[in-house]
Amino acid sequence: MRIVVTGGAGFLGSHLSRALLDRGDEVVAIDNLITGNLDNVEDLVSRAGFAFIDYDVTNYVHVPGPVDAVLHFASPASPVDYLEHPIQTLKVGSLGTHKTLGLAKAKGARFLLASTSEVYGDPQVHPQTEDYWGHVNPIGPRGVYDEAKRFAEAMTMAYHRYHGVDVRIVRIFNTFGPGMRPNDGRVVSNFVVQALAGEPLTVYGDGSQTRSFCYVDDEVRGILALLDSDHVGPVNIGNPEEHTVLELA
Repeated sequence: MRIVVTGGAGFLGSHLSRALLDRGDEVVAIDNLITGNLDNVEDLVSRAGFAFIDYDVTNYVHVPGPVDAVLHFASPASPVDYLEHPIQTLKVGSLGTHKTLGLAKAKGARFLLASTSEVYGDPQVHPQTEDYWGHVNPIGPRGVYDEAKRFAEAMTMAYHRYHGVDVRIVRIFNTFGPGMRPNDGRVVSNFVVQALAGEPLTVYGDGSQTRSFCYVDDEVRGILALLDSDHVGPVNIGNPEEHTVLELA
């Protein structure tokens, strides 16, 4: 297949692009490099079937030639990033989703939206199943990410119901692995950076808060399985095993 991956130079998007190439697909990676980095795709640039476009998908998106699938992964994803770029986060979740859905519609392509566990907000139900509607504060600082993804899901389903676009929605949980930025701001990278520097690990509160961490190769394998399936979604893809922050430390 020929697949467009937005956010293709990001942490997850670059791993996804690599996996698609490895299985024989062609990849057109699009990224405006706000939080992505060309170093993430340095090994892909010389590979046959890979093309990179430096572009902001909140503008009209056109890709020449046939497209079989559009995977919309463009967005700041860590709190450090979306708190620094709140308006860009809202725009890529709303305008970016609209433009990339338009590309999928024009090409007759399947569309896969990278959503997030953050659509559940500060959940009052544990664990969160896909039919849980969430508990989100739309005006809090983190709301720029939560609401951008919730709107993106609504727009995706509207295109599915109104225009008949073939869609998939994945809700991604905490993912870690090679290529994470040292200043990502999430607990796994924070602990690794502090440990390598010989510094004490910073644990907030009493460390009893729990997280479920999914290794990036497993996350990508789940995303590709959803892409290839007949299930619209949404589908949670993560690790069902919870660990406290103290256990991680």
